[in-house]
Amino acid sequence: MKKMITALALAAIGAFALTGCGGSPGGNPAGGNSTTGGNTSSPPPAEKSVTLKIGFQANSSSNEYKAAELLAEKAKEYSNGSITIEIYPGGQLGDDRAMIDQVAAGALDMVYAETGRLGLWEPELEIFGYPFAFDDFDHMMRTLTETEYGKSIYEKLEARGWKILANAYNGTRQTTSNKEIQSIDDMKGMKLRVPNADANLAFAKYSGAAATPMPFAEVYLALKTNAVDGQENPLSTIDAQKFYEVQGFCALTGHIINDNNYIISKIVFDKLSAAQQEAITKAAAEAAEFHTKTFMDDEAALIEKFEQNGMTITTPDKAQFREACAPMYDEYVSKYGDAAVKAIEEARG
Repeated sequence: MKKMITALALAAIGAFALTGCGGSPGGNPAGGNSTTGGNTSSPPPAEKSVTLKIGFQANSSSNEYKAAELLAEKAKEYSNGSITIEIYPGGQLGDDRAMIDQVAAGALDMVYAETGRLGLWEPELEIFGYPFAFDDFDHMMRTLTETEYGKSIYEKLEARGWKILANAYNGTRQTTSNKEIQSIDDMKGMKLRVPNADANLAFAKYSGAAATPMPFAEVYLALKTNAVDGQENPLSTIDAQKFYEVQGFCALTGHIINDNNYIISKIVFDKLSAAQQEAITKAAAEAAEFHTKTFMDDEAALIEKFEQNGMTITTPDKAQFREACAPMYDEYVSKYGDAAVKAIEEARG
């Protein structure tokens, strides 16, 4: 797990090792003070201080925020105090689409973004948000870091102005309902609240449910009043929104794997010294590792919590759902070719 999460960071660090301190004149050479012939050299000049802003949608009580705090702490530590990161949660700087655009333009320094969400700009990436595309987060990371197709993705994103420092697990979407779901047949006709996003709408459609988009803020009341029969979200969201209070069942459909890329503006990154580039890359790798572990640990604990709160947990056969969603992939191949599909299969192992 750790190896996969930090693969990009290690590659970047290796590159820095080859280029040495070729950054700004204020770079801090390795080794600090040295003594030759009894004379102590002058201390190296201090790095030029920089302040980076990171924005994201999750609020200040989220796991994402905790990871951002660690990112800030480690970036300061590894840069010897020359990098300060300011955190702007809760969409303070705009919605995720606006912030991603701002980062590409260099108007915002850093942002979290799902790989599938970047399909708004690189359409072939939409498959990374498809239902049942990946077995788990490890499978997604192998696709991104161990296949030639995956590696080419980062080159395309960098050309658009986004440098990916690391990637983290951000939960798997599961389905809660007011009736038990043991198989895909139990989804037929269910009024399922989904966000107004193609992948989520497709999950409902191909599973036999009646997709019911609605604003997130309205979901709890809609579940409570049976205006909808169910919804789908990661376990952490189900917990935070207390959906277990108004739903009796949770089916571990595991239909969409959510990731979170740690993205820095390529414009901003290139202005950092080599030492600062190495520092922020290393800090992002550690924050992403923490991010992933926190979500995975929480998921294991939340299943037990939901059961204690009276929910019935089921594990329907994912193969039925995957087969039902197959037409999505046929349509994808007709539009973009089969390179991504082949890479996903190659990484399945």
